[in-house]
Amino acid sequence: MRKFHLCLSLCLALAAGAFASPLDPAQLSQIDTAVQKAVEEHHIPGAVVWVEHSGQVYWEAYGHRSLVPAEEPMTRDTIFDVASLTKVLAGTPAIMLLVQRGKVKLDAAVSTYIPEYTGEKTNITVRELMTHTSGFPGDISTRSPWHGSETAIKMAAAMKLDSTPGSAFRYSDINFFTIGEIVARVSGMPLNEFCAKEIYGPLQMNDTGFLPPASKIPRIAPTQMTQDDMLTEGTNGVMLRGTVHDPTSRFMGGVAGHAGLFTTAPDMARFARMMLNGGELEGVRIFKPETVKMMTSAQTPPGDRGLGWDISSAYSSPRGNREGARFPLGSYGHTGFTGCAFWLDPFSKTFFILLSNHVHPYGGSGSVVSLYRAIGSLAAAAVTDFKYGPAPETPAPPQEPPHAARVLDGIDVLVKDNFSILKGLRIGLITNPTGQDAEGRSTIDLLRNAPGVQLKMLFGPEHGLYGNFDAPVKDGIDSHTGLPAISLYGEQHAPAPEQMKQLDALVFDIQDVGCRFYTFTATLGMCLEAANAAGLKFFVLDRVNPINGQMIDGPVMEGPSSFVAYYEEPVRYGMTEGELARMCKGERGLKNLDLTVVPLQGWRRSMWFDQTGLPWINPSPNMRSLTEAMLYPGVGLLEGCHISVGRGTGTPFEVIGAPYIDGPRLAGALNDGHLPGVRFVPVKFTPADYIFKNEACGGVNIILTDRARCPVVDIGILAATILNRWHPGQFQVRKMETLLADEPTLEAIQNGKSLSEIHRLWGKDLRRFKARRKKYLLY
Repeated sequence: MRKFHLCLSLCLALAAGAFASPLDPAQLSQIDTAVQKAVEEHHIPGAVVWVEHSGQVYWEAYGHRSLVPAEEPMTRDTIFDVASLTKVLAGTPAIMLLVQRGKVKLDAAVSTYIPEYTGEKTNITVRELMTHTSGFPGDISTRSPWHGSETAIKMAAAMKLDSTPGSAFRYSDINFFTIGEIVARVSGMPLNEFCAKEIYGPLQMNDTGFLPPASKIPRIAPTQMTQDDMLTEGTNGVMLRGTVHDPTSRFMGGVAGHAGLFTTAPDMARFARMMLNGGELEGVRIFKPETVKMMTSAQTPPGDRGLGWDISSAYSSPRGNREGARFPLGSYGHTGFTGCAFWLDPFSKTFFILLSNHVHPYGGSGSVVSLYRAIGSLAAAAVTDFKYGPAPETPAPPQEPPHAARVLDGIDVLVKDNFSILKGLRIGLITNPTGQDAEGRSTIDLLRNAPGVQLKMLFGPEHGLYGNFDAPVKDGIDSHTGLPAISLYGEQHAPAPEQMKQLDALVFDIQDVGCRFYTFTATLGMCLEAANAAGLKFFVLDRVNPINGQMIDGPVMEGPSSFVAYYEEPVRYGMTEGELARMCKGERGLKNLDLTVVPLQGWRRSMWFDQTGLPWINPSPNMRSLTEAMLYPGVGLLEGCHISVGRGTGTPFEVIGAPYIDGPRLAGALNDGHLPGVRFVPVKFTPADYIFKNEACGGVNIILTDRARCPVVDIGILAATILNRWHPGQFQVRKMETLLADEPTLEAIQNGKSLSEIHRLWGKDLRRFKARRKKYLLY
């Protein structure tokens, strides 16, 4: 346990009203442990942590600030590129000062200040920029070099909005570099100069600013290698140190409202004290109390975003764990891509700061989200003299009932819009039993009866149009509608050219399960390519990713596409089908494809299926529950081998076994692997069908204890490594090749490599995938 530092003076503690009870040393010790573990496991090279409660401070440095080109120990005064914390340390306070002074109005159209925003962007308000409800996509392109904030504004002005302003939350850097431009135009000085004069100087935040001078470079934590116009994985570029990591901000010249700020933990602590003290610090007033309250109060239903600040959205992991200690609703904060988190609780007068250079040196191979969450919980738990809960005069933001059906699939949105985008078109529908709206009406019937829509042909994926086949399906006539019913899991995998001559558009409405080797996404990709070749319009009625849209895991597919490895993506890719369709169009050169994604409404990337209010409909005969879908990316990897994965039992993908397996021995070995969020119980079972039909099998039942923490792909990898070591001839590990689709990983399993060694094989490709994926996300 490191000794914590009481860094504020006696007079400050007295000014707070009394000496605060000490922060709990046991919880602070666990913060040490959590950060050191993240360093040891190479999630971060190092970090600085600051926890403060009513004048009492805990402040420590861990690991290294630099590993490449030379190792340098982390120091407590290290300066960090804080990425998107720029939004709340620069963009938000700058624009709110202008609002406070009457120079900018929150509900004024952005075009009032930036006339270049015309057409559909005319109606965007400043408030919608600050709450990420403007409709802008996530960012502008940096694939080709460009320079200057003027160019960035022109590119944003030329973009098509993803949604109607005010209708949906979509986190976007465009919103905040637009905020920075408004500040510059209204104030008459660049954002960096305005912030230095009006905020950082008065608050004595002496190490905070954009474009740090050469004298401060030695204290700056570097990020990663880069070349002039794009990030690279190689070591032949230039290490970014004192130059902003974010490529959009870098192309803008390093000054932007969304990224580009450099600061330290002590400087951020001064800013936090000012915010928690109602806008004033040590006799210097920056904001009126009502301005602070305005920017940190809920501005969007169901109360998850303030003005710039996060309150309880999918990005609010620093609040802490839902299962453990957690800062209350009404607290607020933000995170930054480089590995930074900042969270403030106005009720207990507590805040914490985590600064790291997670991306150093080659883009970041691990995740820091769990560290954000852990430190948030431990910081909250360390406060021993305050019972958490909103103050009586500050009601909690409105929340929807916990079981409300708040998510609408694409088909529901299409119905709400009275099918307007399909009117006058001859349609071919690609669907299965999951194609239903919120009222249980099939998409087939809805399109057949939609006014002005001509449903001409039906196409069914694997398992058929009605999901009742577990073998290749033949073409026929649908007895329910009398329409041609074409199988895409037989002699053809996409509509044939002669069939598409009768159509104007294809519509895709099928529930996926979020796993690369589940064949419905291959069907989607092949149909997109067919539509591109035929010049047809293509509509994806988007559906939720049932195992959430955040978690990414497993090796990225290598080699040629197949029906179980169509996209160059990891086993668990964290995207919806609409987003995959955008990626397919963008990366497969489908220049003739007229693609429209009818988006979800009310879905957040953090949601699991049981949090959406939507009914579960089996996507395929052996995918009978959300639990089975969650386990499938790991257990399904074993399916090609000589082992049962539970098909022919009542719980497919929840058990694995074979006649040659000793269940208690396997359960013990798997539990010894200490995979988080899962336990293994020995069982005996006899499949009624499929492999080992009517044969008694020994094996394990897989029990998820914490789905948010469980790396399900590791279940399959660890089981394969153990069984290959014990039963190489019987298990037949090489048969994993088709679904795993990554030869280095398969060789590592054969050679008995550890999970950490195998994870390192994935790092580079996963980083590249995350960068590719980011361009196509809709939510």
